[in-house]
Amino acid sequence: MRGLMFVVGLVVLFVAAGCEGLRFAPGEVQKANAYLHHRTAQMAADTARAEGTSAGLVELTSLSEVQSRAFMADYGLPRELPAAETVDDILNEGSRAIAEGAAVISGERPDGWAVADCVVEAAIGIAGIIGGVWGIRAGQFLRRSRETSLALREVILGNEAFKRAQSESAAAFKESQSHQSATTRRLVSELKTG
Repeated sequence: MRGLMFVVGLVVLFVAAGCEGLRFAPGEVQKANAYLHHRTAQMAADTARAEGTSAGLVELTSLSEVQSRAFMADYGLPRELPAAETVDDILNEGSRAIAEGAAVISGERPDGWAVADCVVEAAIGIAGIIGGVWGIRAGQFLRRSRETSLALREVILGNEAFKRAQSESAAAFKESQSHQSATTRRLVSELKTG
């Protein structure tokens, strides 16, 4: 019983907290970019020291090189290391393309609906493992919650499509929704942003 309540509590907490903090695991492009960043920082630090630039610039590039190690360790090495032995290797168009691609990919987040559905599925599975009357009831409750969530999602997506297609009616639509409770408006807003 305690385990089941814990799982239900986690699901509720997860859904209430949202998915903004979730990210996909780093892919090969991001790993290659982290490696190239590290090599760029190393070369910049070496060049600053060799050219006798200001002490401040030497320190900045040295710190950047150390910081880049943490990023590379966090992301991991790509399966195939990009060419990064010389300054020309680093400054080529391929390196720029990798950096731009990594910037786009890094901004992507999992769909909140899909994540929530996976969490509910896992909770249903756990409820099935726990078994007994409480496990069955919890499983039924979670299935019903998932169905309600999917239905609400369909309604919200349909409303958004209607507002885009019927822009002249958008103001009237918004006015018709203005009498919703603060809780309903907050939930709909959270569900729209995923």
